[in-house]
Amino acid sequence: MTDTTAPLPIARNVEALRATVRDWRRQGFTVSFVPTMGALHEGHLTLVREAGQRADKVVASVFVNPTQFAAHEDLGTYPRREAEDAEMLAGAGCHLLFAPSVQAMYPDGFVTTVTVGGPSRGLETDFRPHFFGGVAVVVAKLLNQVQADVAMFGEKDYQQLRVVTRMARDLDIPTEIVGVATMRDGHGLALSSRNAYLSEAELDIARRLNGVLAEAAIKAAGRRPIAGVERDAYTDLLKAGFERVDYVAVRRADDLGAFPDGVVDAPARILAAAWLGKTRLIDNLPI
Repeated sequence: MTDTTAPLPIARNVEALRATVRDWRRQGFTVSFVPTMGALHEGHLTLVREAGQRADKVVASVFVNPTQFAAHEDLGTYPRREAEDAEMLAGAGCHLLFAPSVQAMYPDGFVTTVTVGGPSRGLETDFRPHFFGGVAVVVAKLLNQVQADVAMFGEKDYQQLRVVTRMARDLDIPTEIVGVATMRDGHGLALSSRNAYLSEAELDIARRLNGVLAEAAIKAAGRRPIAGVERDAYTDLLKAGFERVDYVAVRRADDLGAFPDGVVDAPARILAAAWLGKTRLIDNLPI
């Protein structure tokens, strides 16, 4: 079923989605795809606009994926605002919203899993061991459902970008995976739907995360020992007011492997995850 009364058409199931995409293909159009969990902000809209530059038609999905949330995480409170999201997507040039139900994505009897190694090891997995299994399943399904020429993923979730890129390559999924630079507010804070959880005082602290990482990236680029760079950045985040730091890590940019010699000698990324109250923030910068 496709709802055409909304600001843009909304496909509620795979059949309606594929019917629209097939019609576009018959007309000779290329297709791009932007997967989201909704609660859209300017970062998402940047992905949509970039998708519009790379193909004739843009599909965006809004699906809060339960398989990537642990029991203690914020699945129940994650912001949901489909009407506002649809209006924003239409304004950014999206042509179709795919908004399936949980039942449509995971029907009764669903048992298949997708396991990704390589770039999924460590970092987020050390603290959210369930996460990339859930991401891999839902992204594999979405890429297969839409069958777009190109799909856009934000670099803010850099480990996720590398995991999805590896998965698509390994499973011969023909959709090109494209990373898009992180959108930030005027203070350098990476835009995130979870920023809405932060109080004004917490926002002031959160905006220091990018600066700490930027300073650490300069040190790492100067071939300072990685262990010391990570340790200093960890301490600086706590001094800045973060209540807990899950990790600060310098890794190879392509596969997120560690540098065996303890110094940066190839393209690299510094990644961090830290807490303010009940909100967990992640960010990363190139080195």
